Amino acid sequence: MGRKIVVVGAGAVGGYVGAHMVQAGEDVTFIDPWPEHIEHMRKHGLRVTHARDVAEFSVPVRALHITDVQQIAKEKPVDIAFVCMKSYDTAWATMLIRQYLAPDGYVVSLQNCMNEETIAGIVGWGKTLGCIASSITVNLPEPGHIHRGAGKGGAAHTVFRAGEVHGRVTQRAEEVCRLVGYSDSAKVTGNLWGERWSKLVANVMGNGLSACTGLPGGEMLQSEPMRRFSTRLGSEAIRVGQALGYQLEEILHLPPETIARAGEGDETAMRVCDEQRFKDGKRTSSEQRPSMGQDVQKGRRTEIEFLNGLVVREGEKIGLACNANAVLTDIVKRVERNELSPDPRHITELRLN
Repeated sequence: MGRKIVVVGAGAVGGYVGAHMVQAGEDVTFIDPWPEHIEHMRKHGLRVTHARDVAEFSVPVRALHITDVQQIAKEKPVDIAFVCMKSYDTAWATMLIRQYLAPDGYVVSLQNCMNEETIAGIVGWGKTLGCIASSITVNLPEPGHIHRGAGKGGAAHTVFRAGEVHGRVTQRAEEVCRLVGYSDSAKVTGNLWGERWSKLVANVMGNGLSACTGLPGGEMLQSEPMRRFSTRLGSEAIRVGQALGYQLEEILHLPPETIARAGEGDETAMRVCDEQRFKDGKRTSSEQRPSMGQDVQKGRRTEIEFLNGLVVREGEKIGLACNANAVLTDIVKRVERNELSPDPRHITELRLN
């Protein structure tokens, strides 16, 4: 104990992990740009609920508005800063907390997408770690309330994978693993980049689809055209990741090659993918929406350029066309700009060569 921890971004993931740290007795300060959320946490604490198998709890928390962060200058420096903002807010959030870090303090990207390089550009590679939250299915339905649309992963699925950018197992990586481990199962990984890209593939397969169709996960799963398109999105992203040299991990409880082949039309692989996805679907609330689907519901900017858009850009660099990801990126951006309304027909009526 005694480590000063700051969570920059007390949304779904940051709030979930931070609340469990507080419950365990850690010294945690939350910083968030949503004023109502901060005020609610100050008055009523942070409440965490689950769709199944886990009792709800509330914890009193220390929460700061962005305008209050300068108070930290008068306190003990920050030992560990978890950045849990949307990818497009990574740079300013890291810049905000950099000046309050202890000499041996460090920043952990607990986000979707590939943001370690952005963080390292601000605090240096030596102060940058990463942590993947795999299949966590959390949302922030209202100020001061984090909801997880499933039970805990536990031994059946390792949710958190913490690691150093250089892949060595260090005390810092073990410390991050211990802290996120209050929330659910966790491990130290020597394969941060492979884990990152594998999680990116999983997000690429569902996030943008929910954003452009307006559907929750359960309804997307029931539609064969959606499943086929989802698999094609994943297949393209896997082929790019392989070409970039990443050592990919299991994705949605499937070998990456199985998803890749399914997206390329292999019927045996398609059946295996469907079986596993329906099996996994039974463990999660059918109403749970991927984070990008939640963003569109709330009228917020999505991370599409940092997910499917990134796949397209990285594919272009190595000569791999990612047509499905390019089309989806375009549709989601048009939905964001209110040029289109979310509609399943954007996908079900899509004709793609």
